[in-house]
Amino acid sequence: MRKSNPGLGLSVLVAVLAAGILAAPFQAQANENKLVIVTSYPPDTTVTVKKAFNKKYPGIKVEMLKKKTTAGIKYLQETAGNNKSDMFWASAPDAFEVLKGDGLLQRYKVKQTGIPEKVGAFPINDPEGYYIGFAASGYGIMWNTRYLKAKKLPVPKEWSDLAKPIYHNHVGMSAPSRSGTTHLTVETLIQGKGWDKGWALWKRIAGNFNTVTERSFGVPDGVNSGQFGVGVVIDFFGLSSKASGFPVDFVYPTVTTLVPANIAIVKNAPHPGHASTFIEFLLSPTGQEVLLDPKIRRLPVNPKTYAKAPPGFPNPFKDKSIGSAVKFDLQLSKSRYNVVNSLFDVMITYRLGDLRAAVKAIQDAEAKLKGKSNAKAEGLIKQARALVDEMPIDEAKASEKGFNRIFKKKRKKATTKVTGRQAEIEQQWDTKVKANYAKAKKLAQQAASML
Repeated sequence: MRKSNPGLGLSVLVAVLAAGILAAPFQAQANENKLVIVTSYPPDTTVTVKKAFNKKYPGIKVEMLKKKTTAGIKYLQETAGNNKSDMFWASAPDAFEVLKGDGLLQRYKVKQTGIPEKVGAFPINDPEGYYIGFAASGYGIMWNTRYLKAKKLPVPKEWSDLAKPIYHNHVGMSAPSRSGTTHLTVETLIQGKGWDKGWALWKRIAGNFNTVTERSFGVPDGVNSGQFGVGVVIDFFGLSSKASGFPVDFVYPTVTTLVPANIAIVKNAPHPGHASTFIEFLLSPTGQEVLLDPKIRRLPVNPKTYAKAPPGFPNPFKDKSIGSAVKFDLQLSKSRYNVVNSLFDVMITYRLGDLRAAVKAIQDAEAKLKGKSNAKAEGLIKQARALVDEMPIDEAKASEKGFNRIFKKKRKKATTKVTGRQAEIEQQWDTKVKANYAKAKKLAQQAASML
């Protein structure tokens, strides 16, 4: 029988422990060379910026965790107890306010110089230092030039143009519950026009929708391909499509705003050093110039960068008309974020067929009334319009803190299950909206029959 050797066993144990101790620093070093960024940006932006960043910092492995803005917020909320993300990178400042309010971001002081305090009327950085603006974003209308020419449609310049009957079935947009940038677009118009008038205009525009896309990217894709002629988009979608050679153009309507696109370091980030390096790169001359790439075409926050911009490129530091009409109220937007998303889905996204039918009936009746005098028909059309425009709740209710908290579930599809108090309220809204649209259609058709 072979005897065991205690000395050998001890030697092996010591060797194993030593190897573990020596490996630990190497493992930590390997982890330190990683940077995880939760972002809503499309590959054209993330890949292009990542390539430029790694050219200067080749040793840092950047992982882009792609999620829609709303999904990114939820992900960081759910993983806060065991956070493995370093940064949040998106366009919507109100999304950063939500994370800031939840205590999920950490302060950072920018080292780069030459960045003004404001772009338009909006602060570029969070005054408390929890998120940093690296680019500016405006919201507007893009269109396919060939499509408009083929369909003999005029070029739209203002939001109200999209409500005109001539654009029926030619407009595409995403839903604010599916896209943070779309949420800002919806909120901007509501703030610019007022609660009731803003929502009324959105419903009249939506009555001309061809589709509500699954993602915000679906809107520029649809316009680029000619699936529909006009799209409601954030500016860089239109500008980058045009720069990439698609037969499209873009305009800022008068009632729009200009807000910073942001980046932030997540609280308890595993690699805060690399996160700060990424922020400083984005704000450096090289990082700002990357934004002018045809695949990105975002508005830099450093005014000096515009000297290298292509001819005709928007410059908000010189053209004060861009975004000057609406002084975006970030706290107001934050206070009703979830309610606005739910209202849009109930009234538009999942009642689009009913809304289109009602709006089309009103448009047809108004066309028949034109040049004629019929007080009764005119009264019926007015009633029909009022029914479509009617809101389930007023502005004060939408901003109530407790009420806004009820709406936690985002309906990505009509079949998405919503429970509890949110389901009850949304069902009440839906019942009222459906009845209003049906009655509006009937009244409009009745008016048309008199003409």
